[in-house]
Amino acid sequence: MAEVSLSGIDLKKKLRKKGRAGEIWRRFKKNKTAMVGLFIFVLIVLVVLFADLIISYNLAITQKIADRFIAPGVKGHIFGTDNFGRDIMARIVHGSRNSLLVGIGAVTCGIIIGGLLGAISGFYGGFIDSAIVRTLDTVMCIPLMLLVLSIVAALGASLVNVLIAMMIANVPHYTRIVRAAVLSVVGQDYIEAARACGTPDFLIIITHVIPNAIGPIIVQATMAVGTMIINAAGISFLGMGIQPPTPEWGAMLNEAKNYMLNYPYTVIFPGLSIGLTALSLNLMGDGLRDALDPKLKD
Repeated sequence: MAEVSLSGIDLKKKLRKKGRAGEIWRRFKKNKTAMVGLFIFVLIVLVVLFADLIISYNLAITQKIADRFIAPGVKGHIFGTDNFGRDIMARIVHGSRNSLLVGIGAVTCGIIIGGLLGAISGFYGGFIDSAIVRTLDTVMCIPLMLLVLSIVAALGASLVNVLIAMMIANVPHYTRIVRAAVLSVVGQDYIEAARACGTPDFLIIITHVIPNAIGPIIVQATMAVGTMIINAAGISFLGMGIQPPTPEWGAMLNEAKNYMLNYPYTVIFPGLSIGLTALSLNLMGDGLRDALDPKLKD
């Protein structure tokens, strides 16, 4: 009888989760701009996954001086070629991997580390809370781009170092989000009941505390990926990010800035790639915020 009862409880929990997910998806679908953002982002992800099938990587890094500044649509170069004769479409397609890796990787690592610090800070309070909060407040006093540039300058210009710098810059933001969510639930009866049952603090944080902060984190993370992509492009534009000949959208803008008046397509296509990616993520973030808001009425 006990096993049947437990199975029934588990089934009800699964149905509630499924019903909740379905309600969120229904709300999300009603937002037309969010669906446009989702459609654009799915296309970008498909380009990232099938980049090698779309166009050869060799075209993105092979320099052909005889093919410099070929106009878009001429000689099979859909987006034209750059000042080194490299195919711009190939560099955009393969550069999407590096740009999305930095954006998604920095936000994901920031969420993991910041989430744990925020949960510990809000759950235990006292000296631990003060130490974590004051340390992160010190970091947040430094402007994001200045902090990232300082870390990259100290570690050296590379994809990994840009990712590390972006991650460090993200940690304080997510720590504060999770800490605020934890403080709102840490005194609830079910937390006290879990403690009374002898459940270890770590399990309480993982199973009861952090899940209450998932909604705000998802919304913030979706929007932050676009911001991180723009910031990473800015760092590469300054010459401190991903180094040529590795394709990256910001680095492409840096290389093309001296030729943009005579050959505007060299900056238009990478600029559009950055703008469309950031726009799609922001539209999705707006839609998720509305879909996850329990106060929103149909």
